[in-house]
Amino acid sequence: MPTYEYECKGCGHRFEKSQPITAEPIKICPKCDKKKVSRLISSGSGFIFKGSGFYATDYRKGKSSEPETCPSAGSKPSCSSCPGGSK
Repeated sequence: MPTYEYECKGCGHRFEKSQPITAEPIKICPKCDKKKVSRLISSGSGFIFKGSGFYATDYRKGKSSEPETCPSAGSKPSCSSCPGGSK
């Protein structure tokens, strides 16, 4: 659920509120009860990555001891278009 920043134009009170995206913006200030609250545009918070990181090896099904085959020739890498192949 995103956190939105609000400011009351009447009293200057600034506050944050966690709301669903579909929720209506707050219109009444919780401090002065005036209908002068506006939602502020903010940078928001970035992504928070937890754990060791994201690597290609994190999603592999299993390890293979055989090198991948050439998609065009069906053999081990030997063509110039394959990584590690020769000309």
